[in-house]
Formats: sequence, structure tokens, C-alpha cells
Amino acid sequence: MPNPIKRITRNLRDLKVGRKSYEAGLLAKVVQVDAAKSAVVDRYLDLMRDVMIGRLTRDPAQPYITRPQIEASGPDFVIQPVAYDEATRDNGLDWPMTAFSMIGTKRMDNLRGICIAAIADGVGGDFVETGVWRGGACIFMRAILEAHGCTDRKVWVCDSFEGLPPPDAGEFPADEGLNLNEYDGLSISLEAVQDNFRSFGLLDGQVEFVKGWFKDTLHVAPIERIAVLRLDGDLYQSTIEALEALYPKVSPGGYVIVDDYGAFEACRKAVHDYLGKIGSGDITLANIDGIGAWFQKPA
Repeated sequence: MPNPIKRITRNLRDLKVGRKSYEAGLLAKVVQVDAAKSAVVDRYLDLMRDVMIGRLTRDPAQPYITRPQIEASGPDFVIQPVAYDEATRDNGLDWPMTAFSMIGTKRMDNLRGICIAAIADGVGGDFVETGVWRGGACIFMRAILEAHGCTDRKVWVCDSFEGLPPPDAGEFPADEGLNLNEYDGLSISLEAVQDNFRSFGLLDGQVEFVKGWFKDTLHVAPIERIAVLRLDGDLYQSTIEALEALYPKVSPGGYVIVDDYGAFEACRKAVHDYLGKIGSGDITLANIDGIGAWFQKPA
């Protein structure tokens, strides 16, 4: 039976196509295909980002209204949406009415860059968010894993799924007056978040949910190693409880993102109190958009 490899080689010789030029041509095609795949990945993640934050649909914002304010307004009160503003949305300064995340374009792009860097640099561990609202940032992290063919990492979705706890000013004085528990719009059920994942085909074995108050759940959650830790708990209590439970699991060279670093002094104080306590007080956080900030754990 004729050897097909010899036949191909002979045909190439007859066509006066040298082996090196043939291999170079194949390599060029591979590069073109890789570039095309990369472009598709970028377009997919751009689309997911814009859907997550309501930029694609120009989703209006909901006003900041507490439960007592609604109750005082009477039974006929109707929440009036606030018109979409691109600059406000880019900086994550409003709460979308129906979209999946309030962190805005700049913080979403930061999350994307950090997750891709962790994958590219081989930083071991999973992606974790503490405080997820409707799940948008976590859905986006799962989409990043999907787009990059990464099957050996998980996304951990950690939340009370009941909103924020009442401030415990006795134990955490920095939280005094931060009555974020009165905003019912921050209370999204576990089932609703799972449905949001499902609607994008991203609810699978690479997603884990941790339900409950951080003080009860994070230190016992079966998370082994973390490549990216995203903190979005607003309060001093929520921030320091997440750091105490999870920062030791962040791999050397791993990333920590603090969503509310520039928004709440209590959150910022928790970060620096914790870093000072573990002897890492010299770490400087990089600004994202005036609200969020991040740092890389020393190797």
C-alpha cells in the first residue's frame, strides 16, 4: 500500500514547494486562526460585560431608597427609574434596574484583566467573590473561564442572599450608621442568582455557591486555593471577615480586588487593619475608578 506521507512529500517536491516554506505557511495560518479566535473571545467578553452592567440596553438606574422611606411614602408609592447615563454607568455609580451588576465598565474591565492575567501566569486557585448582588461579576468570571477554555478552576459565589447585615457598631465601630441592610434592592435570593447564571448557560459544576453570613460560612467553605479574590461587602465587618477567612488561601502572586475601597471609609479601614495585622502594611492598592482598588499578594 502506498505511503501517503511519501506521496504528500513527493507532490510538494513536484510543486517546487520547499518544506520550510510549507511549514511557514502552515504556521502563518495557525497564527491567523489564533488571532481570529482571540478576536471572537474579546467580542464575546465585551458583549457579556455590556450585558452584565446594562450598557447594551441602556438600562435605567433605580433610586437609592431605603425600606423606611418606602414605608413612609404609603401604599401607592412607585419607584421611578433614573435615566441611563453612560459616564455614571462606566464608573459604577448607580444601581441598574434590571442588569446583573452595578460595578460599571471600568471595574468590570479590571476584573477581566486580572482574571486573564491569573490564567496566563498560572496563578493557582479559583475565582471568589464575597458579596455578589445579582451575580453579574461572578457570571462574568465564569464567562472568562469558558472563553479561555479553562476547566480546572471554579467560581465561588459567596453571599447571604438576604442583603447586608445590620451594622454591629459595638464590635465594629467603623460601621456605625451604615444601615445598608435597609436597602431591599440589595437583597437578591440564591435562586434568582442561580437563574441568572442559567440564562447564560453558565450554571454548571464550575460554579459553587456559599450561602449565609460571612462570619458563619467563609471560614468553613471548602475553598482550597484562590487566584482572584473580589471583596464587595461594603461594611468593615463584611470586609475583614472575608479577609481573615480567605486571604490566607490566596496564592502568592494572586489578586485581591476591593470593590468599595474608595466608597466607604469602613471598608478601607478594614483592609488596612488586616494588612497591618499580618505584617503587610506596606502594600499599596492600585486605584481602578475612584471606587474600586486592587493589589497583588506578594510572591
